[in-house]
Amino acid sequence: MSLIKQLWLAIITLLLLSFIGSLAISITTSRDYIEQEVRIKNEDNATALALSMSQLDKDLVTLELLIAAQFDTGYYRQITLRDTDDSVLIERTAEEYSGDVPAWFRQLVEFDVPSGIATIQDGWRQYGTLELESQHSFAYTSLWRSMLELAAWFLLAGVISLAIATVIVRGIKHPLSRVVSQAQDISARRFTTIKEPRTLELRQVTQAMNVLSANVHQMLSHESHKLDELRRHLQHDRVTGALNRDVFMGKLSSQLSSDDARASGMLVMVRVQDLETLNEQLGYADTDQLLATLVSQLGQLDSASAEPIIGRLNGSDFIFMLPLMDDVEELRIQVMAALAEVAATAPNVEIYLPTAIVPYAPHDERGTLLATLDDALAQAESLTSFEQVVVRQRERVSLYSTHAEWRTALETAILVGPELAYFPVINTKGDILHYECPARLNLAGEWQTAGVFIPWITRFDMEPALDLAVVKKALSNLQTDPKPVGINLSAASITNTQFVNDLRALLATQPLLAKQLCFEVPATLSTHAIGSLRGLCTALRPLGCTFGIEHVGAEFTKLADLHDVGLSYLKMDSSLIHALHASTEQQTIVRGMATLCHSLGIEVIGEGVADDEELVCLFRVGVDGATGPGVHHA
Repeated sequence: MSLIKQLWLAIITLLLLSFIGSLAISITTSRDYIEQEVRIKNEDNATALALSMSQLDKDLVTLELLIAAQFDTGYYRQITLRDTDDSVLIERTAEEYSGDVPAWFRQLVEFDVPSGIATIQDGWRQYGTLELESQHSFAYTSLWRSMLELAAWFLLAGVISLAIATVIVRGIKHPLSRVVSQAQDISARRFTTIKEPRTLELRQVTQAMNVLSANVHQMLSHESHKLDELRRHLQHDRVTGALNRDVFMGKLSSQLSSDDARASGMLVMVRVQDLETLNEQLGYADTDQLLATLVSQLGQLDSASAEPIIGRLNGSDFIFMLPLMDDVEELRIQVMAALAEVAATAPNVEIYLPTAIVPYAPHDERGTLLATLDDALAQAESLTSFEQVVVRQRERVSLYSTHAEWRTALETAILVGPELAYFPVINTKGDILHYECPARLNLAGEWQTAGVFIPWITRFDMEPALDLAVVKKALSNLQTDPKPVGINLSAASITNTQFVNDLRALLATQPLLAKQLCFEVPATLSTHAIGSLRGLCTALRPLGCTFGIEHVGAEFTKLADLHDVGLSYLKMDSSLIHALHASTEQQTIVRGMATLCHSLGIEVIGEGVADDEELVCLFRVGVDGATGPGVHHA
């Protein structure tokens, strides 16, 4: 039996005991009082009547008339006149009871009052004895009315008491429910914090559990920052903070091989010309500061990524990747402004920063892109002006020529409905964890991948409409093939209240199918989006949905902020998995991430696994699952 039920049982029992006890005491007291009053009345009336009869002639007719007059008042059950030989001279008797008091009550409080007895004198000698017994009907009625009034008062008091008890129990139940929910969250390794209740005992328990959650959050923050420091130490250039060549090349390969929106953008390569001469003129410390300023200025051009993707290919060459950037002219102006800021840090020295800008698209060859950059950079070096920026435009075939055509085509495609591609996610035993299901839209007569239409979807703020359409399609497919599927949700969708309400209403109509859905959100979440993710998880978790976070790389430090969300799994970005078997540094980072996630009960899945060597190494370092072109399910 629950504590609340026990508390209610105790309250009701106490109220009943109080009512029954008070009623019993009241009835007993009233009964004793009435018996005493009736006994006195019997004696007084008998004495008064006997005295009246003693003063009259002892004519039986006269005495009988006097007794009849007294009896006919209705207050007496029996009046008897006996002579000295105890013979009955006159007797008047009424019915045992008259009234509407229930028989069970009369039996319960049956009066036991002795008759009033008085002696009748005839001069100096005794004439007889008068015995008088009062009628108890009025006493029963009075006591019955008193009991009803008392019961009505106790009923009213009971209702008021239960109302007050309801408020008190509710005041205990709500914080108790929060404490229970927090305990369940902690048992599920979701270290949440709650408001401290006013109840002393519950407040002490809550304080202890909140301290535990705070300690876990602090531990997570500390460990994730240590891991991030290790990653930076192993993957980044110590002077400028840029990525090492191998790490950058791995990220570039991962982006080019993916089908998401970040697979298109711009590459910028900057060369610090005559670096040795700058070292002689400025000194090594100032030159290093100049290079760090260059990386910082370039990084400020990318406001969408948690960490700008800038690599140092060698001593003087830096390469910068800007996903989603499609305006070449705007980028050229921004790059020139950034380079001018760098040159201004050393006004007394001529600084030449030849630069090449080349767009990239999904499935471009990495070698071809780098060769194009080198060729453009050589052309930039040959320029004599300080504005040594060369842009290599590439012909891009757009599906539609105007924004209006794109909008109309996207609205139509979403209305018709997307198709889902299925890519397996397997565990160490080769069993299916779920299927990744990226969306395809029918545009220009063909099913296009996300890399083609997501930039336009984002530009027109159509992410919620697309995501809802994808969920509807997934539910439709689950009716014929009930295998767990992973659905991507954009940050714009989870921060849209209407989308969350529509999604919950949709899933509530098909609760059995909702349990087969895994919702994945991008790792690049703002603080506001993280708060919205908590609300989304709270709304959908009762329906059995699971949640994961994808493309986790440099954003791993945010895990401390997500420890109370209730994530089921985390997918490591393919840039961390690329050539994992050949890099002990990457293995160290991946192993540390897996260990930290396992301490929170979160499964770790590697993305973009290309071959069996990466797959074997991935599982060896403690990762739970894998997906990518090198993952196949029999």
